[in-house]
Amino acid sequence: MQPSEPGNLSQKGLPAHPISRRTAVQVGSLGLLGLAHEHLGLLRTEANVPGSSPPSAKNVIFIFLSGGLSHHDTFDMKPNASSDVRGEFRPIRTTTPGLQICEHLPLLAQRSHRWSLCRSLTHSTNEHSQGHHIMLTGRSDLPPGFDPGKPKESDWPSITSVANAVLKQKANLPPAIVLPEKLIHRTGRVIPGQFAGHMGPHRDPFLLTTSRYNPASYGAYPHFLFHHRTGKQDGNELAFDAPSLQLPQGLDWDRLRDRIKLRQALDDQQAWLESAFDLTQMDRYQEMAVSLLTDPKTKQAFEVHSLPQKTQERYGKNAFGWSLLLAKQLVEAGVSLVQVNLGNNETWDNHEAIFPNLRDFLLPPLDQSLSALLDDLHASGLLDETLVVMASEFGRTPKIFKIPGATSPGRDHWGAAQTVFFSGGGVSGGRVIGSTDGQGGYPASDPQTPENFAATIYQALGIPPEQHWYDAVERPHPAYHGKPIEGLRS
Repeated sequence: MQPSEPGNLSQKGLPAHPISRRTAVQVGSLGLLGLAHEHLGLLRTEANVPGSSPPSAKNVIFIFLSGGLSHHDTFDMKPNASSDVRGEFRPIRTTTPGLQICEHLPLLAQRSHRWSLCRSLTHSTNEHSQGHHIMLTGRSDLPPGFDPGKPKESDWPSITSVANAVLKQKANLPPAIVLPEKLIHRTGRVIPGQFAGHMGPHRDPFLLTTSRYNPASYGAYPHFLFHHRTGKQDGNELAFDAPSLQLPQGLDWDRLRDRIKLRQALDDQQAWLESAFDLTQMDRYQEMAVSLLTDPKTKQAFEVHSLPQKTQERYGKNAFGWSLLLAKQLVEAGVSLVQVNLGNNETWDNHEAIFPNLRDFLLPPLDQSLSALLDDLHASGLLDETLVVMASEFGRTPKIFKIPGATSPGRDHWGAAQTVFFSGGGVSGGRVIGSTDGQGGYPASDPQTPENFAATIYQALGIPPEQHWYDAVERPHPAYHGKPIEGLRS
């Protein structure tokens, strides 16, 4: 039984508000097809929630840089600090007077009128698993029984899981998708905080796996694949497999309506579905599978390699570029929240060789792909209604250090401060919220929490402050645990 949500369904599970004829027909048709697996949920998504505040945006693209982006060497540089703090990179001017960022982000510097920064986000842990859980769930407190070695059903639900549970479904696509892969450490350990946890696995976000995971390498393959100690690696054996969806030859929609033929068609696609998606309940995706197989517009959203070469080259023909290009198309197709994991195996964890690795392998593809995303969203008019946010599990230490055996220095984990990037969705460009001290170690003004960060995303999606989610035994829990970051909008 699906948990009931205030204002959406009556206590008897019937629609509390009128639904469209289209939805009623869909539910009835799916029942005849044997696919009415969660028709109650479909009715729920169609009903309006009384008292809902209008969204400040409509969509969110959440870029997550696993490992910990160094704020000192990107968006919060300290050129007047001692050499063991300021590092090797120089700041450059942006289009915003007085705002400087790293010299290896020149394209973003030219677009500062379209983005803003929060330099004072802070939490208390320097550990990867704890930091991932905190930032991906928007909860500074760890759940009882938290295990850094594996996800548990007692974990807090991720931001994408909450969105997946409470947002309206559009175009038969899930409200929230994570791509291009789940976050996995090189040891095979799955990072906690990515899933629905307390909600139950049926609320896990939709995972679109398009990237072939290589546990021994890092970065935006094929051209920017590297190892932290040994530098550049060959990435030609890796592939970004955007799904290619086709109906079986000779099978059209009329035949697909037949229950037996539909089951056969889905069975024929099972190999792709199992490789492309992390499925816990196949029935949960049957309706979407029908849409993917029959709607040309929906199928097109998953195509990146067939796009014009000039488009791919603007984003960069690498894992970062293809991921953000795919995210843009999914938002255009109707997905409300897309989380993009840019770099597996804690790619941004620069304990050593931080300056050559950022300069040669990480910042160039990030600068290019993110700039192209902002340009395309702006050109299409979607930037006004799409919040683009970029964060890590933490920042990095103020002082540069050298670990035993390293050939050159790096920075360690640092939860006390990180910079978060915001663009679009009503965010005013060229703003800086908060600051850090002279060494970039701690917030000096306007500290913000992961709870404020999550609330900013929820607000952009139109999730009201009074919204609750329900756990596996239907107990209500508030979605918000903080207020949206103030000052990002005029």
